[in-house]
Amino acid sequence: MIEAVTFDFWDTIAADDSDEPKRARLGLPSKGEARIQLFVEHIERNYPAIPPQRATEAYRQANERFRQAWKQDHHTPGVRQRLNFAFERLGIKPEPGQYASLLREIDALSREIETMEVRIAPDFAPQVHRILHALAQEYTLGIISDTIHTTGRGIRHLLYQQGLLQYFRFFIFSDEVGASKPSPKVFRLASQELGLPAWIIAHIGDRESNDITGPLAIGMRAILYTGIVDRGSDRTRASAICRQYMDLPDLVRQLR
Repeated sequence: MIEAVTFDFWDTIAADDSDEPKRARLGLPSKGEARIQLFVEHIERNYPAIPPQRATEAYRQANERFRQAWKQDHHTPGVRQRLNFAFERLGIKPEPGQYASLLREIDALSREIETMEVRIAPDFAPQVHRILHALAQEYTLGIISDTIHTTGRGIRHLLYQQGLLQYFRFFIFSDEVGASKPSPKVFRLASQELGLPAWIIAHIGDRESNDITGPLAIGMRAILYTGIVDRGSDRTRASAICRQYMDLPDLVRQLR
């Protein structure tokens, strides 16, 4: 019998990029465009000798380095680390006595990028409020989520804004534990935090590579959620498929 359920966040609890139409209605560029724009405008103001095209390329190289670390090395360097790399690519190094000033520049840019999805929040999955309330009466609930731009702290704030934070007893965010899914480390950490063997914990998420392969590898149960986006449910190795949150309580009860 399952005693604990862990959740992915993006495209499982909240719909990733559902904030993009809201940004468009406000006349704002997409998040990807806005991040590059923030960086390039900062370089133009403070380092006018550097061409905008070069600044743009440095930022894109920093993002590519992040993707490699995420997908191949299974950890998610923070926004500050990406910005540090972009500054290095541009040859920007602090003069003697100006190191603190450069850190302040990077910190200010980081905050702008990290809070973008908090200031204009995503939509949350249909029925998720009702079902989390119900599940919390029977199981210990937790979050296991990779952080790409929004930090674990930012995701906690989004959950708080929605009145959902109260249902979760523990949180494992990749920027806080130094590893990302599908690394066994994050799922073993969940088992340790709960004080429960892996086989009585079920994880629910939307990505086969992260949310199914990862937990199954250490003996957890895994449920593929397709209520926001279906990423190949016809080929899944999941213990069960959840197409809408209303089905989740019964699916969890049926797991053995």
